[in-house]
Amino acid sequence: MKSFALIGYPLGHSMSGIIHRELFKISGIQADYTLMETAPEHLEKDFEQLKKLNGFNVTIPHKINIIPMLDELSDRARLFGAVNTVDIKGSKATGHNTDCHGFLRALSMADIELGGRVLLCGSGGVSRMFAFESVMAGADLTIAVREADVPAAEEIRKEIREKLDKDIKTALLSDVEKGWDLIINGTPVGMYPNVNACPINEDIILSSKAVFDAVYNPKETVFVKTAKDSGLKYSNGLPMLVWQAAVAQEIWNDVHFEQKDIKKVIDITQEELDK
Repeated sequence: MKSFALIGYPLGHSMSGIIHRELFKISGIQADYTLMETAPEHLEKDFEQLKKLNGFNVTIPHKINIIPMLDELSDRARLFGAVNTVDIKGSKATGHNTDCHGFLRALSMADIELGGRVLLCGSGGVSRMFAFESVMAGADLTIAVREADVPAAEEIRKEIREKLDKDIKTALLSDVEKGWDLIINGTPVGMYPNVNACPINEDIILSSKAVFDAVYNPKETVFVKTAKDSGLKYSNGLPMLVWQAAVAQEIWNDVHFEQKDIKKVIDITQEELDK
């Protein structure tokens, strides 16, 4: 039987075990998946044990610190400077970033095009990935943040200019104009238990064509519900979460998942979240 794991600290109530076990069932792979809470000061010592697995996922705070321990990086992992999936083949450990593939496949599932005028709310780790993918897809990107987060947004802008030779705009959330093809929420605003919060004003949402929210608990944030009720295309973060796990398994086990498989796992995971 193959063995896989998730490392992070603290892990709290992770959906990863449920998602991966359901994906293993679909692909017919005999495997177990465990959650391994790994404190930052133990990462290097624990890495030798981790290399005995067939692969593992990586979450906060290890996505960057794991990199020096790996033998190789995929192109996306190198570009983002962050790893969320490690594949072990023999003694060789290769780092990948499947968050980006999860994002792109989630958009495709919701029939949302990544292009045109894109507004990205937030400048944290996941927003950085959203920003790079948007620019690589040819979007005209603006990152909107609170005043305290302007330096982080400018850092993303600088990095995109250096790595992709493209320029983006930055703005304060309070100054954002109307008329976007896609608004992406990369902040935790609206996440349980602060479910009445919204990252952007309603009139700006209503003037857009589609929204994507990285938040998946609750199922419908104010941001998503506003878009849904107005007939806009929308997606919350759960399809991205399931797809990034599915892409990890495609790397580990050379399997393939269809949209109908992922929809089934999304429904099962949502049922668990609703408990």
